[in-house]
Amino acid sequence: VQLVQSGGGLVQAGSSLRLSCGAPGRTSRTSWMGWFRQAPGKEREFVGAINWSGGTTTYADFVKGRFTISRDTASRTVTLQMDSLKSEDTAVYYCGSSEGNSVTIRNWKTYAYWGQGTQVTVSP
Repeated sequence: VQLVQSGGGLVQAGSSLRLSCGAPGRTSRTSWMGWFRQAPGKEREFVGAINWSGGTTTYADFVKGRFTISRDTASRTVTLQMDSLKSEDTAVYYCGSSEGNSVTIRNWKTYAYWGQGTQVTVSP
C-alpha cells in the first residue's frame, strides 16, 4: 500500500494550506488515516486522524480549532486543512494508515504505511 501526498509549501503566519493524501491501494483493514509532523531535531508528533469508515476525527490539542481532517471515500483521499498557521507549525508532515483504535492511533508506531512527507514552512 502506497500513500501519495501533495500540497505544502511556504506561507506566512496566519495563512492556510491544504495537504492531501491519496491511498489508491489502501488495505481494507485500515481503520484510521492519520497525520503526523516532524520538525528538525524533534520526534514525530501526532496531529490528527480520521476514522475511515465513520469519519470520526480526533486532534492534538495544539491544532484544535485550526486544522481540519476530512476524507473522500470515493477517491480514497484524506485532506488536512490547516488554517491560522503559526511559525511553530513548520515541519515535515506525513500521512499514515493504521489499524489501531482511537487511542493507539496517536502513536506513530501503530502505523503500517506512510506517505513520502511534505514540507510545510510558516514564516513569522
